[in-house]
Parts: sequence; C-alpha cells; structure tokens
Amino acid sequence: MNSKFFDLKKEKQDRMINAVLKVFALQGYRHGSTDDIVREAAISKGLLFHYFGSKLGAYRFVYDYSVRYMNLELRSAVGAGERDLFVIMKQIEYARMRAMKGYPYMQQFLNRSQWEDSCEALLSVEEKRNVLAETYAAIDGQIDYNALPAGVDGKKLRKMLDFTIKGLLAEGFQDASFQPEILYEEICGYLDMIKSIL
Repeated sequence: MNSKFFDLKKEKQDRMINAVLKVFALQGYRHGSTDDIVREAAISKGLLFHYFGSKLGAYRFVYDYSVRYMNLELRSAVGAGERDLFVIMKQIEYARMRAMKGYPYMQQFLNRSQWEDSCEALLSVEEKRNVLAETYAAIDGQIDYNALPAGVDGKKLRKMLDFTIKGLLAEGFQDASFQPEILYEEICGYLDMIKSIL
C-alpha cells in the first residue's frame, strides 16, 4: 500500500475504495478482477497498482479499512451499558447503516470475507480476522439473554435475527435504488415485530 493514496482527494479515495469493495463483495477474491475494479473506479490499471501494488494489496487494504471503519462505527453506536437484545441489534444496524452511507458495499464485503475460499486472501488478512469478531463478541457479551421470556433460546433467536437481517441486506441490493436509511427502517420494523410477538 502506497501511503500517498491518502494524499488524494477524499472523493477519489472513496471512489477507489468503493470499487474494490463492490467487486470483492459481489465476486469474491478469486473471481474479482482488477479489470472490473478499474472500470468501476474509472481509473487506469497503472494507478490501481501504483497505490495498492496488486490485487492482493487492494484486498488487504479494503479489508483493513473496513474492519477499522466498522469498529469505530460500532463503538460509537452501541451503548456500553445497554443489555436489551433488540436495542443492541438496532444500534448495530444503525452503525452499519452509517457505514453504508459512504461505503454501500462494505457490509456485504465483510459478510463475504467470512466465507472467502482463497488461501492467498485469507492469509493476507489473517492478523486482522479476529478484530471485528472480538468487537461483536464483546457486544454480544453485553446482552442479557435471561431477560427474554422463559423458553426462548436467546442464541437461536439472535442467529435467526442475523439471518433475517442478512437476507434483507441481500434483497435490498437487488434494487438499483438501494438506500441504507430505508434498509435500517425495515430492519427496525422486523425487530419491533419480533419483540412484540415475544
């Protein structure tokens, strides 16, 4: 990674970051190509390689950038003293929504990176792979699952809610007019509905 990347105007930095995020979110590392990235970013291949060195360098950079960015968003959105499952989940989704305003494919990229099958890509981010997982584990540790009604398995409920949210995210991206705020409101609606059923 060439540190001069950060000397570029923010708009150009974000355009390049978003192009890399989009290509790897939709195609994964193995199938994502530098040709697709430069086409999406409207830059030359030489410029891509000048700043990132290689396809692997671009992947490593956006992974690190995404983990840092999402960590900051989560830490600022999730209340340290909050214990309610549904409130915490709304706070998590608020953090993700804020991240997606500037980087629409960041959450999809992070989701896909969990299932990445390229050894080269996995090894390049190995030292960072646990950073975000640890943040989510700490947030999950705040939740008082005992406050849920008797007979409700909190871990299973949480997994079901996570799958629902991932499905809503995937569905939202099929619409060309995707807006993070609308997705956030829809997710909150589902969370409120499920809470009212319990």
